[in-house]
Amino acid sequence: MTHANSAAHDSRHSPLAGIRILDMATVVAAPFSSTLCADMGADVVKLELPDGTDPLRGLAPVKGELSLYWKVTNRGKRGITLDVRKPAGRELFLKMLPEFDVLVENFRTGTLERWGLDLATLHAVNPRLTVLRLTGFGQTGPYAARAGFARIFEAMSGFTNLAGEPAGSPLHMNYPVGDMVAGLFGAFAIASAMAERRRPGCADMPGREIDLSATEALFRLLEPLAVEYEQLGVVRQRAGNRATYTAPSNMYATADGQWVSLVASSDPIFRRLCQAIGQPQMADEPRFGTNPDRTRNLEALDDAIAGWFAANTYDEVARALAASEIPFSKIFTIADIVDDPHFQARGAIVRLPDPELGSIPAPCTVPRFSGYQPAPPRSGPGVGEHNREVYGALGLTPADIAALREQRVL
Repeated sequence: MTHANSAAHDSRHSPLAGIRILDMATVVAAPFSSTLCADMGADVVKLELPDGTDPLRGLAPVKGELSLYWKVTNRGKRGITLDVRKPAGRELFLKMLPEFDVLVENFRTGTLERWGLDLATLHAVNPRLTVLRLTGFGQTGPYAARAGFARIFEAMSGFTNLAGEPAGSPLHMNYPVGDMVAGLFGAFAIASAMAERRRPGCADMPGREIDLSATEALFRLLEPLAVEYEQLGVVRQRAGNRATYTAPSNMYATADGQWVSLVASSDPIFRRLCQAIGQPQMADEPRFGTNPDRTRNLEALDDAIAGWFAANTYDEVARALAASEIPFSKIFTIADIVDDPHFQARGAIVRLPDPELGSIPAPCTVPRFSGYQPAPPRSGPGVGEHNREVYGALGLTPADIAALREQRVL
């Protein structure tokens, strides 16, 4: 099954060239995994129900009837429809499966099994198939069958407990960061499995089942918390914008109302900061001499720094900090990102060709590989847009496809 349409990247030097992925997942997390692989040159076919009811198609942002979220999150994929719950759909699905290296799914534990698509059945038709199973809590354990969304993963992992003011409630981001983190781990897992397959002697090894818990993915980011709790008895808590493990590292408001994030936690940088804010003597005070000293005296340290910020405009702050090579940034909005010369010079925003909007902006492919300069992929496919192409390659005639559409299998 070749990838010959306009959504294709230049596959000559792409890291995942030749890898074929069937993505039957819904919403964001698992589809993001396969999208990241598509960015690296994998051939990804997006499977959805014939009625186009994937919740992502109705998730903001939308413009009229156009799902902007779908267009960017499923970029670079070909789109087909199939209802695998129907006997004819299941039969066609199993006929198609040997064409792929990876299957991506995110249904509740046990769902594929109820549809007669258990792992043994999948491997009977394609023994080399790797199956990424991304769920909220994993394939085993007492919570395995629970439904989950990003905010649930974030809350349960301990991630959300670290965000917010000390005296206030924990805070969620206004974005499903838990889904995106899980998606990153999913892409890493797929790439790992494919790297293993390419090792000498491993080409015909049995396909892997990848059990990816979104909650565990988020927890994996909180690396020192378990040992901190066991060895020191510390349950890390919210600290607002202040970091309690390194200092100074906080957010400060300028005289003209601009918020600035600053990190000057190494001793040389802290010394330069003291010079920049006109208080060089602070660097020699015992309470601020080292990072551990500064973290024990956070309030006094932050009061001194915050006072300087409050007395100066952002332009004055930026000039002084840049001249002293202090790491800082104002808090960027998307409007700032679009206008920023560094993002522009790097081409951090690319234009995805789109049949309805002409082109739309989206983040560039990350990371950048030497010798690989992918063309911007096309935006996410329409419902069943590539049915004829994909199913035709399997030998189905236009009449076959029309009949299956009439039966609402496609």
